[in-house]
Amino acid sequence: MQLHHAQIAIPAGGENQARMFWIDIIGFSEIPKPESLASRGGLWIRDGDAEIHIGVETPFAAARKAHPGIVVDDLDRLEQRLGWAGYETTADVPIYGMRRFHVSDPFGNRIEFLG
Repeated sequence: MQLHHAQIAIPAGGENQARMFWIDIIGFSEIPKPESLASRGGLWIRDGDAEIHIGVETPFAAARKAHPGIVVDDLDRLEQRLGWAGYETTADVPIYGMRRFHVSDPFGNRIEFLG
């Protein structure tokens, strides 16, 4: 098996904030949604084999426990970029021999980065 994608939710109209976080700060690239799904709003992003579908949910409730775990090449650099952008990170105990931290996206969704 192979994980194809993870999905996180945003409130209606949150696409530009999501782009600023995921594309401008984190470094993902936006990929086209299938035409049959484009009218639902949201966006899809990818970096390497990691694909995240960001969907509009009404009513919206942030995922504060469930989260994607994303391995990055330079954890220190990403943490620094998040700090410069005003995001607070929370270190957690290492797992699988990797350091890790958590951050909340602009909507309160929990995201874990490992490196």
